[in-house]
Amino acid sequence: MAAVEYREEDGVLWVKFNRPEALNAINKDFVKGLREVVDYARNNKTVRVIVLTGEGKAFCAGADIKMFSESSHFVARSTIEELGKVLEEMEDLEVPVIAAINGFALGGGCEIAMACDIIIASERASFGQPEINLGIIPGAGGTQRLARIVGWKKAMELCLTGERISAEEAYRLGLVNKVVEHDKLMDEAKKMAEVIKSKSPYAVMLVKQAVNRGFKMGLRDGIMYERDLFALSFSSPDAEEGIKAFVEKRKADFRRERE
Repeated sequence: MAAVEYREEDGVLWVKFNRPEALNAINKDFVKGLREVVDYARNNKTVRVIVLTGEGKAFCAGADIKMFSESSHFVARSTIEELGKVLEEMEDLEVPVIAAINGFALGGGCEIAMACDIIIASERASFGQPEINLGIIPGAGGTQRLARIVGWKKAMELCLTGERISAEEAYRLGLVNKVVEHDKLMDEAKKMAEVIKSKSPYAVMLVKQAVNRGFKMGLRDGIMYERDLFALSFSSPDAEEGIKAFVEKRKADFRRERE
């Protein structure tokens, strides 16, 4: 049984973390599986949206502590370093990634969720960076992404206390886009994926670049970067079709695949 399972269906790459007996904890096979997902999405132009979720009670409850306890710090570092690289590459993919958080998203699981573009959470979900309770700190971007999403002070509090927060609290802090009833989680993720799929794949790619890369720049540089991407979008066949469809009062027929 693979630690990470995935299948493509009508432009959506459905990904499931599948170690429910270990609350989908991160080990070498998990990281390898997530790497395969990123590579598949990059190389298959039919993929338009990715949806991540977990099997069982957890999205991902963090690192497999048993594996790490039996490993040297060199192995632990290399595993987390590889996870961090995969998450950076996931952020840089041309297609949006939706996290459908079905349960615990703790430690590395929270870090994976934060590297996604949109987070939809079940009412049963919870989030946190509890590494401090083990005498360690987040290692796959947790301190950095969390501070940029919820603010410096709240990130400091969460990382120093190891406190776990509910889906509703995560929504209030801006960590989560939407909280839904547990039984409706995947339906909501599918609905979101279908909305994004209906848009221009080229424009979707440029929006993701503008937000993710522009956010890491200063405001002035970010605006200039956005302006350059706007010019690219305006000269595309999708823009020609979208504008023509608007004038003709019909639904735009954008391309089915990415370039």
